[in-house]
Amino acid sequence: MPDPCTREPLTQDEATWLANACQSPPEKLVIWTRLDPGLRVSELAKLTKDHLDWQRHRLMVSGKGGPYGFQTKRRIMPRSPRVRPLLEGPFALHDPVGLAPRTIPVVGKRVANRAHIRRPVTPHVRRHTFSVTAIQKGISLPVRQRLLGRDWLTTTERDLNLSPEEVVHAFRERW
Repeated sequence: MPDPCTREPLTQDEATWLANACQSPPEKLVIWTRLDPGLRVSELAKLTKDHLDWQRHRLMVSGKGGPYGFQTKRRIMPRSPRVRPLLEGPFALHDPVGLAPRTIPVVGKRVANRAHIRRPVTPHVRRHTFSVTAIQKGISLPVRQRLLGRDWLTTTERDLNLSPEEVVHAFRERW
């Protein structure tokens, strides 16, 4: 019986279609911060200038849970070259991102429909796509665990369920 917590990630083509279907900076922010650094919806909604390390091009995020109560777990994440201008631009003028937690999935769904992706592209699927892309780029399991802000390595191991297309491609590439 399949694990109900596993999600099939987007293929590389679908991720590209999704990224290219963005028409505005807020749409790019919603899609790209999920595909590149793998932020949670709540983390994106709460971003402020204080979360940016301007010189080192990093994000300091207060994530889910933590040893001392809600939102006390902090992690540092690099900002990808395509996400960097999206974050630096708005924060040069405004402090919060200005996206409500309930708006972010709606924007994501609108972009996925425009990209003609037929299956559900939920926030979790986009975050899972980030993790699988990190696997494909050779990022180790413990590093992915830290990037995603997960407490348990077993949670990160669930991301190893690659799509059938990725399995076939990896086999053909290496065999």
